[in-house]
Amino acid sequence: MRIVIALGGNALLRRGDPLTTEVQRRNIRIAAEAIAPLAAEHSIVVVHGNGPQVGLLSLQAESYHDAEPYPLDVLDAGTQGIIGYLIQQELRSLLPPDRQVATLLTMITVDPGDPAFTRPAKFVGPVYAKESADALAAEKGWAFKQDGTAWRRVVPSPQPRQILEIAPISWLIERGAVVICAGGGGIPTMYPASGPGELVGVEAVIDKDLASELLAEDVAADLFVMATDVDGVYVGWATPQQRRLDRATPEELAGYQFAAGSMGPKVEAASRFAAKTGQRAAIGSLADITAIVAGQAGTSVVPQRAPDGPA
Repeated sequence: MRIVIALGGNALLRRGDPLTTEVQRRNIRIAAEAIAPLAAEHSIVVVHGNGPQVGLLSLQAESYHDAEPYPLDVLDAGTQGIIGYLIQQELRSLLPPDRQVATLLTMITVDPGDPAFTRPAKFVGPVYAKESADALAAEKGWAFKQDGTAWRRVVPSPQPRQILEIAPISWLIERGAVVICAGGGGIPTMYPASGPGELVGVEAVIDKDLASELLAEDVAADLFVMATDVDGVYVGWATPQQRRLDRATPEELAGYQFAAGSMGPKVEAASRFAAKTGQRAAIGSLADITAIVAGQAGTSVVPQRAPDGPA
């Protein structure tokens, strides 16, 4: 079975963790230990988030006053290399020596007219107190929104349109490699709105779950898994009526509201994949990933229920 696994930010950095290589390596080792057994039986493609990391690199770049700061597309590329290397190294330590693991720098095009460019909403970087966020907004012109009890920088998050490296990604998969690609949602790029022309980078961050869904479609995945820090999709979250959905169709999920900054994109991506491909998508905890693959944990999103399926 060909499985695309999208690792949520908790696989790299838990909320409140310091942004150090040691902490990220420790968390990535946990993720690799969960993924490696699956790679013995299945074809695996790994996608990862990069929100805290790209925010940190942005802060570091801004603090260097002798040169222009790096734009977000360049920082996205940097985090693909950094995080991809750590995942690749940990997986290689756990897999047989002859099993290839490759990280591929991945560009994804977006539409210049995407309305997201006028509505920054994607969280990047660390959390701040309100006073610190206000100071950075005034100093650097950044946009901030509240994230829980803290504040984080937000940037545009346009829809992914085309994965430019899909041919080499597919080539590696077909030859048995575990492929790490489209990290952080891919490097956002675009062609001029007027037609064919120079490919340019974009000051944005593509949602990792939506980019992962496009990738899962393009590589004809049999299963698309989004591993996060909760054990599934809940309705009535944080109320006495909250309950986890074991199985749902895109139509059923469309009847509920999910938080735009957390579960919303995951539900959208899972629903899109199931509806377009007729295959199963799943959302759940990284710790349960083996059971999720077996359909015994997490929330499965399926194109339609079996006649005798559970309500």
